[in-house]
Amino acid sequence: MKLLRLIMGLALLAASMPFARAQDFLDRLDETLTFTGFNDNVRVRLSGTLDLEVYYFQQPPPGLILTDDDADALFNSRLTLFFDAQFGPQLYVFVQSRVDTGFDPTDHGVQIRLDEYAVRYTPWEDGRFSFQIGKFGSVVGNWIPRHLSWENPFITAPVPYETVTKIEDKKAPFPGYLTRPGGLVDDKYEYLPSVIWGPSYSSGISVAGRLGQFDYAAEIKNASLASRPESWNVTAIGFEHPTVSTRLGFRPNQMWTFGFSASDGVYFRPEAGPTLPPGRDIGDYHQRVLAQDIGFAWHHLQLWAEFFEARYEVPGVGDADLFAYYLEAKYKFTPQFFGALRWNQQFFADVPDLRGGQGPWGHDLWRADVAAGFRFTPHTQLKIQYSVQHEKDGPRDLSHEFAAQFTVRF
Repeated sequence: MKLLRLIMGLALLAASMPFARAQDFLDRLDETLTFTGFNDNVRVRLSGTLDLEVYYFQQPPPGLILTDDDADALFNSRLTLFFDAQFGPQLYVFVQSRVDTGFDPTDHGVQIRLDEYAVRYTPWEDGRFSFQIGKFGSVVGNWIPRHLSWENPFITAPVPYETVTKIEDKKAPFPGYLTRPGGLVDDKYEYLPSVIWGPSYSSGISVAGRLGQFDYAAEIKNASLASRPESWNVTAIGFEHPTVSTRLGFRPNQMWTFGFSASDGVYFRPEAGPTLPPGRDIGDYHQRVLAQDIGFAWHHLQLWAEFFEARYEVPGVGDADLFAYYLEAKYKFTPQFFGALRWNQQFFADVPDLRGGQGPWGHDLWRADVAAGFRFTPHTQLKIQYSVQHEKDGPRDLSHEFAAQFTVRF
């Protein structure tokens, strides 16, 4: 009932807005926040989104949602500002900053962050090559380019991007921990996700381009794909152990895209050093990922899929492998109304246990997501989502999550 009242509140808020007047205001604001000069060689724009979200869930909170109490609902707000500047055809600068309670939904205090900032240089107009330096999302896969609230048909991320494992980055696991029954022993933010932590806004350099039907991208970053947001700044984690990631894409026609990605990097933070076996350091333990992605678009239908094979090299355990994937579909019923379905699964391989046998180092799971969205104007959007998840040997047979998100774009 709490969630229903919150969703109804957002719907009433949207329905009561004088859209014609609001759209006119936002259109004029867009013009005000855009500057063009020097014979159109310089274009600067400030834009943003305001997201109002509500989540209703069963304890423990799913994914990367974090609450300090036993509450079954969470209200989350987020102001995101984008600064884009184009200087001629070759130089592009962008910055993304946020005002919220944490990179992921939490009930913590308000904070201000610079999530992305980068400079991109493109020497040729045909896009065959570009060079970028700064702090920005990973080149791996096809979800990160569409992860922001306005482009993402869902409110939450796919399972490989937000489901935590028993792997920590500040200390090695104690013997038998990965195969012991039960849940996590520390705060979930002390652990790493199965593959990627959201868009992985780590720091570094990248090159990218398109050659005919092929596109390519490669990056050298300061932290692994699974690293937590506190590791993404170069001032937090330097380049002593860089992560290298690549993606090769193929577009045979306008409808289909295919991609293959690979990544290799150290996942432990320097604090983990004293907990490692004698004579070993954090550079001896890597996270390695292979990924395949597919995209399809035809009229009102869009399809995406990603498949991940990930491996953590774990002290005292060896290779801890997992396989995760999701299949996603979006259909536009009208220019304003769309629906989306997503199926996620994750499987953990066996590792040695304390009894001389073997057992899975995590809980296999599946999750189904259903979402619907309505764009009232080019500047306002409401989405609702329902998710049901089954986790093998989890706290319950099925867990349920409801969410709603109202977005204003300017």
